[in-house]
Amino acid sequence: MIKKILIFLAILFIFFTIYENYFNNKNMKPEDFKNTKPVIKIEEYFEGEVEAWGILQDRKGKVTRSFKANMRGKFENNILTLEEDFYWKDGEQQKRIWKIKKIDEHNYSGTAPDVVGTAKGVSYGNAFKFEYNLMVPFKGKSIKIRFDDWIFKQDDKAAINRATLSKFGFKVGELTVFFKKN
Repeated sequence: MIKKILIFLAILFIFFTIYENYFNNKNMKPEDFKNTKPVIKIEEYFEGEVEAWGILQDRKGKVTRSFKANMRGKFENNILTLEEDFYWKDGEQQKRIWKIKKIDEHNYSGTAPDVVGTAKGVSYGNAFKFEYNLMVPFKGKSIKIRFDDWIFKQDDKAAINRATLSKFGFKVGELTVFFKKN
């Protein structure tokens, strides 16, 4: 009986080790980019008008949707108000208004009506990581999807966003967005 319990615990340990390394890969950290340039300060990059184009892929990598977005940001009293208007190629339109608070040199917190709880942002060098749970329309209802967003500033006008979408710890899709500051 003890032998069976030990085998079960060993299998459980192996499963959770694989799960953590494969499904919850946290190897890349914002601090890894502290010496990269150009430095992104989202309160500066997203102030004013920004255009965006993006694609949504399912968990297998198939492109399922694409969009264009117009964004307008205003930074005052340590809060970036970012209005996003999405125009999906299938005709759907969405609007989101973020309130992103700058906590200190590297840390941010954010809220939006369709975000569950508070988003956590961290910025170092040319990278900005933003983690949050978003209520996403799906087959006539809304489901909670975890976003692990990374924005990488390329120059004064261009930035690239790569997001992994997950549900119950399993990847369900990816989002790639190109931003152009006007």
